[in-house]
This record gives sequence, structure tokens and C-alpha cells, in this order.
Amino acid sequence: MMFQYYVKIVPTMYVRKDKHTFETNQYSVTKHQKVASMFSGEQGMPGIFLIYELSPLMVKYTEKQKSFMHFLTGVCAIIGGVFTVAGLIDALIYNSLRIIQQKIELGTSRTNQPAKYAFQS
Repeated sequence: MMFQYYVKIVPTMYVRKDKHTFETNQYSVTKHQKVASMFSGEQGMPGIFLIYELSPLMVKYTEKQKSFMHFLTGVCAIIGGVFTVAGLIDALIYNSLRIIQQKIELGTSRTNQPAKYAFQS
């Protein structure tokens, strides 16, 4: 058997609100395995192979507190969205009821008129 492990390492720095920093790494591992023997025709040498990839870039996460204006903007956006959806639902219901009422009135006006194509005997 041939086992291959690809390990990607990304240096990472966390900066908290109190300016305390943590330096660490993020890892991702991908594993591949296959049967490798001279008798089965597969190429490769049996064994365990580790391939490391070190990222030249560092990821930096910084905690920041959002301002009150950011909160207020989010609340206004939610309220505006609720009013918009309520207006769409109201217009849908109003137009649907109006169309149904017109069809009902059209149906009652036709029943009061004599038939145009009456069969004569």
C-alpha cells in the first residue's frame, strides 16, 4: 500500500480586543492511498509519504467591537425589509381579492341576461 499525506500549514495570528496576541498555525490534511506493487502493474513505491506545503502568507484575525451606528443601521434595514415584504403581501391579497370580486360580478351579470343562443323548436 502507498499512503500519501499532503499537509498545508498557514501561519495565523489572533489579536483580541485587549491587544493580547496568539500566534498559531492552521493545518489542512489530504490523504490519498492506493495499492502499489510490482505485480499489480501500479506505479509507485509502497510506504508512507508526507508532503508539507508552508504558506508564505500569514492570516491575521483581529477582534473589533462594532459601533452603535452599525447596530442602528442593521435594525433600520430589518425594519425596512419587514415593511417591504408586508407591502408586497398586502398588494398581492388586495389584487387577488379584486380579481375574484370582478369574476363574481361578471358571473352574476351573465346569469341575469337571456341566453343568446337559445334553441328553437
